[in-house]
Amino acid sequence: MRVIDHIARFDASAGPARPKSGGRLRHWTRHLTVVQAAAIAVTLAAIAPNPAHAQSQQPLEGIAAPKIESGLPMLLQADEMIYDNQNNKVTALGNVEIYYSSYTLLADKVIYNQRTNTLAAEGNVRIKEPDGAVINADNITLTDDFRDGFIRSLKIVTSDDARIAASRATRVSGETTVFDQAVYTPCKPCEDDPSKPPTWRIKATKVIHKKSEATIEYKHARLEMKGVPVLYAPYFRHADPTVKRKSGFLFPDFSHSDNLGFTTETPYYFALAPNYDFTFSPLFSEKRGVLLKGKWRHRTENGRYSIEAAGINAWDKFEQGPGNRDFRGSIKSDGEFDINQVWSYGWDVTAETDDTFRRFYQLDNILTTERVSEINLTGIGDRSYFDARLYHFGALTFEDTATSEAIVHPVIDYNYIFSDPVLGGELAYNSNVLSLSSEDSADTNRFINELTWRRSMISQGGQVFTPFFAARGDLYKVSNVFDPVTGQGTDDDSTARGMVTGGLEYRYPFVAHGRIGSHVVEPIGQIIARPSIQDQEAVPNQDARSLVFDDTLLFDIDKFSGYDRIEEGTRANVGLRYTLQGNNGGYMRAVVGQSYQIAGDNEFAFESGLRSVRSDYVTGLYFQPGQMLGFVGQARFNEDNLDLQRTDITSNLRLGPLTGSMTYSNLRAQPALGISEDREEILASSTVLLTEFWSVFGNIRFDIEDDQRITDAIGIRYSDDCFALSVSYTESFIRDRDITPDEKILLRFQFKHLGAFDVDAG
Repeated sequence: MRVIDHIARFDASAGPARPKSGGRLRHWTRHLTVVQAAAIAVTLAAIAPNPAHAQSQQPLEGIAAPKIESGLPMLLQADEMIYDNQNNKVTALGNVEIYYSSYTLLADKVIYNQRTNTLAAEGNVRIKEPDGAVINADNITLTDDFRDGFIRSLKIVTSDDARIAASRATRVSGETTVFDQAVYTPCKPCEDDPSKPPTWRIKATKVIHKKSEATIEYKHARLEMKGVPVLYAPYFRHADPTVKRKSGFLFPDFSHSDNLGFTTETPYYFALAPNYDFTFSPLFSEKRGVLLKGKWRHRTENGRYSIEAAGINAWDKFEQGPGNRDFRGSIKSDGEFDINQVWSYGWDVTAETDDTFRRFYQLDNILTTERVSEINLTGIGDRSYFDARLYHFGALTFEDTATSEAIVHPVIDYNYIFSDPVLGGELAYNSNVLSLSSEDSADTNRFINELTWRRSMISQGGQVFTPFFAARGDLYKVSNVFDPVTGQGTDDDSTARGMVTGGLEYRYPFVAHGRIGSHVVEPIGQIIARPSIQDQEAVPNQDARSLVFDDTLLFDIDKFSGYDRIEEGTRANVGLRYTLQGNNGGYMRAVVGQSYQIAGDNEFAFESGLRSVRSDYVTGLYFQPGQMLGFVGQARFNEDNLDLQRTDITSNLRLGPLTGSMTYSNLRAQPALGISEDREEILASSTVLLTEFWSVFGNIRFDIEDDQRITDAIGIRYSDDCFALSVSYTESFIRDRDITPDEKILLRFQFKHLGAFDVDAG
């Protein structure tokens, strides 16, 4: 039936109103304004078990509440209106629609009883909130002041597809809702057969939602998986699923290992305030006692910080290494704060009683080999950058001694780019200040200033000429330098040095457009001229030892990784670069090149690939044909016999049900750089999707040179929209004092809205 423009004032004393043939009654009503408004609002609050929003069902999706003018707060539409003056009842029949503000109530029948002050909606009751939430029920009755009431055959669908059904729901004291014979599940129904049981659901004789406490309680609850009961709990409580922060116990972890025996960890979360919290996580172990752990987090108006502490008085002590002590523990803190729009500061600091504590109790990755703590201050301007950092370096492996520590207090970098061009080019100023002390090396203080200038010029034929210039001055004060003859450290020694660099870079790109994309072939050449300076050995090499000569370093003006070493003499760098930009979005780049020491001293080590007059050849291949495959390969070949000196390969693959990644590294020994033996290692991981929900996965890290596995894992996983289950077997072959090879089986459950549950066995 179409809606007709029949408008009338509601009057309880009026006689029955009948619709015109083929139409519906449309009432602007004021008498029911307070009653109906309260009824709708309370109904919505009463039946919603949490603040989650429900999704609209199809019948309501296309319904928009008519615009209601001021002073006409409610619109009621129905096929028929019946006024029972004798019993003080008003009944709306047939396709009842009630609009109040942005609320919508649909039902087959609505009865308002003025004598008992109740309102009842019957038959296909659907309520739509202003935010789109939809609640379904067979019957809804509201009593008293419309704050309390009960709902029969309730069904709720939240915005994230969680579903709640109950035979009856009762609103008590205006803030507590009690559901009888209730079922809860966040799982979507099966599209092929909606009657099939979901992956999991919780059934309970009573479910109590306390709005003021933001908790949901279950009485006589049982967890069902695929319709099969697997767990019973006489009482169970958790935070409202929409509540992000709520004090209470988190899911416990259980494990077993040779080092700790059987362990259980039961975290308790304290939601102390909206911007700070604390998690207490004691770990009870069979062999080592109780490890106490806690983490404090705090977010302020201009930043955030956290503090994590752990400690244990071990019941049993090891014979060797740092574990031979009564108390073991650590404190770790990090933070980031903004001072204003330009300046910020932060820190990441860890203090611990011994080298292996955090790795032994799995607070850190077992492969962690050094501890770096820092405090920083950073300022970023429109054309300037300032960064000051204090560092503490500590080695963690058994090969390192207690003197393998260094403190940087501080290192300061400053960069400024002048706004006005100089000789048509860009002029920049860089400075570096360092103060470093070390237990087993020299103490160094330095101050470095450098001016750099460069300008790019393009000829009419497309050739690119880039002249550049740099002037640098260094001041060093060094003490405690080890003298191999006397075995003692030397006295303080001050050194000043300078370097002037000038050069030209030339590029001539050739561009061609083909069927598959654009091709660019670009020959590149550099000539760099520098004088020779006095012996650089007077300055200890603290920060320029990690040289990796590859295609990314080929055209650097100074290839050293730090300030303590400077390139000398005249050097030429030449190479060829090819780039393909595919029409389908694919990309490929290939680089090959070599460096030549033309004149002057050569400060590079023999193993670096740069010591000879002709350097090793370096190559690089970067290949990304699409989303399915990515490949990066870098290699260095001996300049005489093309023997492979170093290889780094990284690739990833996504092909149908298969996804995987692989990293391969091969490096010849470089004693001068601290690498005493050849290294060859591979790290690979893969996942294969067997079905829509089932997959298998595995990973391995393998030392090819020593023919030894480092770590590996294999497992199987199930994952759908509301539940995840994985079983994995992992092995570790690391040895470092109290850290010994270990194996573990991990069983992990994850329930949507409830959390994760881990079981380890090893």
